[in-house]
Amino acid sequence: MGKIIAIANQKGGVGKTTTSLNLAASLGVLEKKVLLIDADPQANATSGLGFDLDEISVGTYEVLENQIAASEAILQSESPNLDLMPAHLDLVAAEIEIVDYDNREYMLKTALNEVKDQYDYIIIDCAPSLGLITLNALTASDSVIIPIQCEYFALEGLGKLLNTIKGIQQHHNKELDIEGLLLTMYDSRLRLSNQVLEEVNNHFPQMVFKTIITRNVRLSEAPSFGETIIQYDAASKGAENYLNLAREFLINNNDTV
Repeated sequence: MGKIIAIANQKGGVGKTTTSLNLAASLGVLEKKVLLIDADPQANATSGLGFDLDEISVGTYEVLENQIAASEAILQSESPNLDLMPAHLDLVAAEIEIVDYDNREYMLKTALNEVKDQYDYIIIDCAPSLGLITLNALTASDSVIIPIQCEYFALEGLGKLLNTIKGIQQHHNKELDIEGLLLTMYDSRLRLSNQVLEEVNNHFPQMVFKTIITRNVRLSEAPSFGETIIQYDAASKGAENYLNLAREFLINNNDTV
């Protein structure tokens, strides 16, 4: 049965979509069957895999609304072993439309039961908010990865997110674990980056991934070509970082690399 991992942080610009795309692609390259779910109305994970948003007719919105089964919304990407449940702008409406539903926090969890056994891992790219869609993602997930940008205010809001996760554990999903905190956009030349690295390791010594995602131009360029970093430049530092993250993730999950 596939493990479901949410990539979440209510702070924007910390590398959630970059991590979702490239961790999923790296796991695929390591011969794991992966489903990436775009749960962000901005649909950057969808376009980042090369799909034209104007041609997306069904996706996460329709699945959340119970209009279609999860299997009907899944597309095969050009990245090895990686499928996508796409998003489009309509997903914005889901926050309002499902608010009065019974079991509104469990809509995604219920929908994914149909396809969970078909994948080794399911990765959910969450929106930069703690709204109802993100709540659905965390309720459906077995664990959560929290990207933290190595810049000023990086730890701002982390306490709020951890409290939200604690509330979800108490009320909706007692099995939810924190997979780890992932430091992103690290630049060893900057004192600030090193201060954030030290601060996070001091406060959360058992929760931080050993792999650090360094600042890399190729990582920023890849989505504009509709490619993961593995497809765009497999020899880049960004590709090396995410392959190392995937290997560390598999080791932590007692999975073969």
